Amino acid sequence: MTYTTPAILIRRVDYGDYDLILSFLTRDRGKISVIAKSAKRSQKRFGGILELFNSLDIVVSQKRGKGLDLIKEASLIQPLFHIAADIRKTAYASYWAELTNLWLEEGRAQTEIYDLMAYVLSELDAGAVSAEVLSILFQMRFLSLSGLCPNLSHCSTCRIETDAAPCHWMNFDLSKGGVVCESCAPYGTDAHCLSRGTIKQLQWIDNNDIRKAARIRFSVQALKEGLQFLESFVPYHLGREPRSLKFLQQIRGRRPEPQRTEPQKTEPQNSRGQSPRRQKPEDRPED
Repeated sequence: MTYTTPAILIRRVDYGDYDLILSFLTRDRGKISVIAKSAKRSQKRFGGILELFNSLDIVVSQKRGKGLDLIKEASLIQPLFHIAADIRKTAYASYWAELTNLWLEEGRAQTEIYDLMAYVLSELDAGAVSAEVLSILFQMRFLSLSGLCPNLSHCSTCRIETDAAPCHWMNFDLSKGGVVCESCAPYGTDAHCLSRGTIKQLQWIDNNDIRKAARIRFSVQALKEGLQFLESFVPYHLGREPRSLKFLQQIRGRRPEPQRTEPQKTEPQNSRGQSPRRQKPEDRPED
């Protein structure tokens, strides 16, 4: 028996001298693993299109009994040349693909997650939306679709609404899976902090049309908070840290944050002869 389905290649492993074991996120059958016979030896059969993150139409022959199904044909739906040529984009795409591969069960249809992955990869390749915003969008939506959406609406302990909390900041307790107000946060806790503005943006990006959500403007500080929070929350509930996440964070750490060029001025001093604390560039909202 054979079947045809749209699919995104999320994992590729060499098997022997000539074969490949491939994991696909498919529209119709969720995550599947197949073997591509002689894929490394013959360029005529697959034409070099079995590359990570490519969107394909695949024809699969189901194997009776034990063993992997066999991919017989593949045709390219959308090449992603700009991702392949950019190590930073590759790092983000690799993290999303590994997260999907680790979290999803084999053979369980996940149409909404397929559509989400196809959208963020397409936008990442096009370059109109920043990789950081796309990563926040992907992680928030992926968590919601997987039933693990973080609680951002109220304190996980006293139930006070986030908007009604007296402090501008809310702590986030990974073990409780939600925000915790200042009164309920244990002294000396290692919980992450999220500003009320960042919380609202995370909620908005999770609940609105995906195309509008992808174009939301984050301040530098909100991007930093959102990524730090999600990249801590996801491994905690996954039970392991994806290897690609470490690589992504190393790549992101190499790029210096943009600095604003300002004319040098003589700083005023207070009564003790000390210069007042200046606001850091990352604390300023974007223009």
